[in-house]
Amino acid sequence: MPEFTCNANGSATPLPHHWQHAVGSGHAALGLRADWQAQLRRAHRDLGFRHVRFHGVLGPDMGVATRLGDDLVLRFQHVDALYDALLDIGVRPLVELSFVPAALASGDATVFDYGGVISPPAAWAEWERLVGELVRHWIDRYGADEVRQWPIEVWNEPNLSAFWPVDDPQAAYFELYRHTVRTLRGVDEQLTVGGPVSSQSAWIEPFVRFCEREGLPADFVSTHCYPTDAGDHGDTTDRLAASPRDYMADCARGVVAQAGGRPVLYTEYCSSSDDRDPRHDEPYAAAWLARTAMSVAGVVAGTSWWTFSDVFTEHGMPAEPFHGGFGLMNRLGVPKPSYRAMELLRELGDARLEVAGRHPTVEAFVTRRGQQLVVLLTNHAKPGEAVSAEAVDVVLRDVRVSGAVVRRVDDDHGNAKAVWQALGAPTYPTAEQVAVLESASASGTAALPVHRDGDGVRFRLDLPPHGLATVTLTTREVRR
Repeated sequence: MPEFTCNANGSATPLPHHWQHAVGSGHAALGLRADWQAQLRRAHRDLGFRHVRFHGVLGPDMGVATRLGDDLVLRFQHVDALYDALLDIGVRPLVELSFVPAALASGDATVFDYGGVISPPAAWAEWERLVGELVRHWIDRYGADEVRQWPIEVWNEPNLSAFWPVDDPQAAYFELYRHTVRTLRGVDEQLTVGGPVSSQSAWIEPFVRFCEREGLPADFVSTHCYPTDAGDHGDTTDRLAASPRDYMADCARGVVAQAGGRPVLYTEYCSSSDDRDPRHDEPYAAAWLARTAMSVAGVVAGTSWWTFSDVFTEHGMPAEPFHGGFGLMNRLGVPKPSYRAMELLRELGDARLEVAGRHPTVEAFVTRRGQQLVVLLTNHAKPGEAVSAEAVDVVLRDVRVSGAVVRRVDDDHGNAKAVWQALGAPTYPTAEQVAVLESASASGTAALPVHRDGDGVRFRLDLPPHGLATVTLTTREVRR
């Protein structure tokens, strides 16, 4: 039986809520949809995301550049409609400058079903004109003080041929970065720019060396991480099984060590890189998310979960409400267990206390939020590892409490997919069925008995496999 002990009057370290920095989406044109905007509004309200990141703001369906005879014509009305909506919702863009409009591209290679053009610009002067005019337009429309709060990345995962199919991709990316950030800073010296936006935590040291050697700005270092990155063969399950338990934390510490003191942003992460992984819809992803978020807290400056919604069309958008998509919500806007995990993380305080106790699958985190203590418990294992239900004991020393409330996410709490399956897995649920799924998605709250234990208190919580829970205790006395 796992037991964890914490001195509620002990010293604390800050707990920055890096998971609220940003959240991902598929590509920019999706943001013109009413359902996408409604779901982002809800995610911002419930989960507190401050930025949203997506591919393709310069993509073919945003209409930013076209040729009329020999003239290059730039138009930003679709970008305006999207960014106006974001700011009205209360989120800011985390700008990913991608991809090259076909009218400017040196080739016709594309990525994803929406056809993002991934060839480099044919002429740097035209690329610089596009970037410069777009950013001047943003400053004219929203003001320099606002736009300076938008982190701007250059491209997406240029270390992968799927996004950057060129000879000597690193050198070609560095040239793209050079032209882009010099143009950006030529418009406003206080714009926030960074890179290399790499997959698999790659290219960090050479990117930093390049920027320092060339005198180029890099206000932050951004990269991506998925646990499936650790495996190089087999299907998603095999690759997850090959992943170390603390893979993202290990990668993040390595990136921080190479970043030269710059803030590190993980602008994509998720419980796997497979957009048809059934675990994304299940408590597995919620437990992975919660413990992984805690493992990199205090290491990275910000993270962006990929993605907030299954309104997502990189490889089409399946009709089935639960098809293993990346989203915190399904295409109907029904929260998945991972959404509820984000809610539980938001409940945590901003001060983290030291916890004693170890267990192969169960972890405990204790935080202070005003006059409350919030305890997060997770029970998680990767595929192929044993995980079972555990009765978890938590002892809090030097404290008195007036009551405790528990919120759970597991097979029986916050698990709308299980109820959808019980309904016969309808591809097109009726409005009444969607209401049932919405109700089933709630984590719910319940009182939890707490017992005196010497100068403190003790409670026990049964935690199923891939379950997580928060226990919020209201204190009556914490001696200081």
